[in-house]
Amino acid sequence: MVKHQPLQVYEPQLCLSCLTGIYGCRWKRYQRSHDDTTKWELVWFLILCSTFSLLFLWLYFWVEVQNDYDDFNWFLYNRTGSWSDWSIPVLIATAASFTYIAFLLVLALCHIAVGQQLNLHWLHKIGVTATLITTLIALVSVEQLWKEEWDILLISFQATGPFLHMGAVAAATILAWLVAGQFARAEKTMFQAILLITYLGILVSLYLVPLTITSPCLMEKKNLGPRPTIFGHRGAPMLAPENTLMSFQKAVELKVSGLQSDVQISHDGIPFLMHDRTLRRTTNVGKVFPHRTGEASSMFNWTDLQSLNAGEWFIKDDPFWTVSSLSEMDYTQVGNQSICSLSEMLQLAIDHNKSVIFSLWRPPPEHPFFENWINVTLETILQSGIRQELIMWTSEMDRAMVQQIAPGFRQISEVKENIRELLRKGIFTLNLRYNQIKAEEIREFSTLNFSINLFTVNEPWLYSVLWCSGVQSVTSNAPQILDKVPYPIWLMPPDEYYWIWIILDLISFIIVIGIFVLQKYRLGNIRSYNPEQIMLSAAVHRSSRDVNVMKEKLIFSEINNGVGSAEEVSLCSENGYDGYSNEVVTPIDSHSRKIRVN
Repeated sequence: MVKHQPLQVYEPQLCLSCLTGIYGCRWKRYQRSHDDTTKWELVWFLILCSTFSLLFLWLYFWVEVQNDYDDFNWFLYNRTGSWSDWSIPVLIATAASFTYIAFLLVLALCHIAVGQQLNLHWLHKIGVTATLITTLIALVSVEQLWKEEWDILLISFQATGPFLHMGAVAAATILAWLVAGQFARAEKTMFQAILLITYLGILVSLYLVPLTITSPCLMEKKNLGPRPTIFGHRGAPMLAPENTLMSFQKAVELKVSGLQSDVQISHDGIPFLMHDRTLRRTTNVGKVFPHRTGEASSMFNWTDLQSLNAGEWFIKDDPFWTVSSLSEMDYTQVGNQSICSLSEMLQLAIDHNKSVIFSLWRPPPEHPFFENWINVTLETILQSGIRQELIMWTSEMDRAMVQQIAPGFRQISEVKENIRELLRKGIFTLNLRYNQIKAEEIREFSTLNFSINLFTVNEPWLYSVLWCSGVQSVTSNAPQILDKVPYPIWLMPPDEYYWIWIILDLISFIIVIGIFVLQKYRLGNIRSYNPEQIMLSAAVHRSSRDVNVMKEKLIFSEINNGVGSAEEVSLCSENGYDGYSNEVVTPIDSHSRKIRVN
């Protein structure tokens, strides 16, 4: 007797096809499988997760280190001899790589969520491997060549720690859906126990992370000190060429409290402003004196120095990506800048009542003023007529002599010495890099009436953290940016943060419990695959073009001949589920096409 059953027609699932197609190039229904993921593919999933973690660390580091991009470019300049800004290309490449790896990880997690077998395509495996190797090289390079820059990570956590914690708890809560699904599907009790203990261990650790978070911005508003004053580092180097008169004028227009510069002595005894040991980077010395490009800046006489252009390089190299924002007048003025003398800067400081802090560079031994360079600089300062209390003296050499000749100078130390030693020298101000002193030490020095000036601070988040720490002043390349920070980016009383922490953890825990209960209810009684399904899933590796037809015949043979159980047949016919590919199947009306089974 011949039995007739409606022919089943498969409705394509576009989302599932895109999911498996993009991740593993499995675009066809018969290519997909619900089998357990192979150990090899599990290894690749772990590699993908590791790459994501390392790349996230590198991306976070490179975003936070934006404060020191100029130092990075300066480091490369000293290594290569040519100036180029690699910081932005590295940031773009890192962001693109992170987006790619994060996208693959999301696809992998979606595979797990819908019960699909992981099978990363070989092209993606090459991409993941290349990204992992590149990231490891970058991290090792920073460790070997720029080790001190890791300090910015610890400092940045003082600004981002509470928010990173909230994001991590939210991510772990979302992942509960996948973990609970795997827990409900698992048939082995041991696997369930390991999965649950691991997840709960991570979750509880995240809940307790705030116990380790310390930030100076967790304080009462009434305890916030005055806003740190700003010194223009070599003027306003983002708006005009560094150490030029235009740069210092721009800084004065931004109402900075003081000016910072580097002082060298020309061959004929004129103090001038120049940071580099040579003139190659910031002047056109290669055009005017092509045979003297490697010669020390202080070996030129003042007449030769005045003949050089100190602004064209700024337009050409665009060191801070700000040239396009210059007005037409400023653009023309930049191109006509020359090397600035110490006397010119001091006169500007006198006219606007600004403090001055500078680093002194001793000339080479063959220089005629090698022995008395301090005297030449001191004489120039005193002859300018500037009030002595506006001068912040940093040089350790002949400090006693300077204190005797100019007792009104504010003596500053660029070394964090013992407090007693500083008091013995009559020093009450420290000028340090921002990572050379901790918040606790800043408070300790402040209680003893010491002033702290930290350099170089360019980012609002770092300025905010130092403000909360009690710093009195900072030196910055970006006074135009910090001028727009009238208040710390965030300030929160400790009690308020603790309440947010507790409430967030409670909400997360309740959601996690609810997800586990829901997933157990949805998937707890899921049926096991029968032998025919296992054999059919294995057929996906065969090269026969009839695999698709074979699947369909086996499915309908189960229904017509009663191979499957009554429960399975009911599940297939009522819910439209084929049991293999997670596809939806729709029965055609009995008056339409029939299938005959012999």
